[in-house]
Amino acid sequence: MLEAPKALRLHIGLFGRRNSGKSTLMNALIGQSISIVSDQPGTTTDPVEKAFELAPIGPVVFIDTAGFDDQGALGELRVKKTRDVLERVDIGLVVVGEQGLGGFELALIAALREAQTPLLVVFNKGDLASPTPDQLAQLERDAIDAVAICAVHASGIDRLKEALFRLAPDAGSEAPRLVGDLIGPGDLVVLVVPIDLGAPKGRLILAQVQTLRDILDSDAVSLMVKESELATALSQMTAKPALVICDSQVVLKVAAETPPGIRMTTFSILMARFKGEMLGLAAGAGAISRLKPGDRVLIAEACSHHPLADDIGRVKLPRWLQQYAGGALDIDVRSGNDFPEDLAPYALIVQCGGCTVTRKQILVHQYRAARQGVPMTNYGMAISVSQGVIERALECFPAAWNAYRQGVTGG
Repeated sequence: MLEAPKALRLHIGLFGRRNSGKSTLMNALIGQSISIVSDQPGTTTDPVEKAFELAPIGPVVFIDTAGFDDQGALGELRVKKTRDVLERVDIGLVVVGEQGLGGFELALIAALREAQTPLLVVFNKGDLASPTPDQLAQLERDAIDAVAICAVHASGIDRLKEALFRLAPDAGSEAPRLVGDLIGPGDLVVLVVPIDLGAPKGRLILAQVQTLRDILDSDAVSLMVKESELATALSQMTAKPALVICDSQVVLKVAAETPPGIRMTTFSILMARFKGEMLGLAAGAGAISRLKPGDRVLIAEACSHHPLADDIGRVKLPRWLQQYAGGALDIDVRSGNDFPEDLAPYALIVQCGGCTVTRKQILVHQYRAARQGVPMTNYGMAISVSQGVIERALECFPAAWNAYRQGVTGG
């Protein structure tokens, strides 16, 4: 992997009415012709994404969206996709055309604020119109930054980039860690990685790569083995490892073969705090104990992939949950950005680790579930519960273990 993974990049969304110049602005920001530009309203249909290195912020993803004022049955579908993007970006640019600041723009501003997303109002098309004093005063009263540009002439783009830099999270601020805060320099960490149908040929999955990198960044030592070699590797060590981390699919075997006194957990449980709010996901795992036959369960996969013969999300996890519940469950599998608006029919939501999406997207899913009173957990915790080893898998995280026990009782 020679570039920063998409999921670790800052996602910047461009929102506005049709023909407000969003696509022209995106092309001006990256200096390439990526989005189709036309005077015909509604040229952009599906969101257009472009990964880019934006100095001095660093790796970002710009997302050009369909007009928020699109019309008709097809237009409603486009607006729905725009709303989906709005929920998962880290920064929102509200692009205002020559029509000025109106109801559509104010609705976008309100939606971004509800999602607690930093935003910037961009008055585009400076060659045709300028923001009025009243509009600027209104934004100032609401503590919203604004900048005036002309994307077609690349005028004001530098000011816009400076404003983006002010909005971007501080690169030096403390970010969630995968494993670095659990180990010290010189510690040995054993990574247990199955090589099965789910393992990409010639590569490791992203969560394993990121964990390995975090171990190296922590000046610790890593040893990687398959599950069939774990017992042999442990028996040959002169000093016990500080931590054993395994794929969730082999957590039962790894828990049995890792001696007491050696901490262990799973890659997916590490992702629970790296990409989400861990205590909430742990409490959601407790709700698995209350599942009963006939309950409806949503399994949410962040990435779209061709289902395998023994697919973790579509085959193994449903089987384990149904065995735990003592009967058939109504399993609904969604992938990609297809996350339902109405979650009330579900007794439980099980989100994947989220290695291919931003932390913001997982947090939005958690917020939506909590708002509708539906417990939500992730693959790693759900599998550890169904295999009867959740206490062992959470021993590194006492607060999460307490949250799980509260979730069991519904407290």
